Amino acid sequence: MKKLIERALKMRGLARAPYSNYSVGAAVITEAGIIIGGCNVENASYGLSICAERSTLFTAIAENHKKFKAMAVATENGGTPCGACRQVIWELCGDIPIITIDAEGKEQQFSSKELLPGAFGAEKLP
Repeated sequence: MKKLIERALKMRGLARAPYSNYSVGAAVITEAGIIIGGCNVENASYGLSICAERSTLFTAIAENHKKFKAMAVATENGGTPCGACRQVIWELCGDIPIITIDAEGKEQQFSSKELLPGAFGAEKLP
């Protein structure tokens, strides 16, 4: 998990957050042990921005990874993923550990299920 956390911290430094000034880095580890990172990228048309968690997972999917073991998210204050990211994490990863890290290195661990109780998934579709 140390390398996963290190990658999330590194990704935070690459974030583009000129509007919110809230840089976020994320990293996911695949079932095969490959670590993939991403960061938030903001746009003046706010709805076109992307969160670090989704950036990370979409990159992983584009690189043909399908199964994930854990995710780390680095922020200034240890913030957890937003609602949209929680839904995407649930759909693409299922119930995995999510580690948050703040600027002082304080870590907290949650599960996807804990962050999105009663999650909506494909099994709920007709």
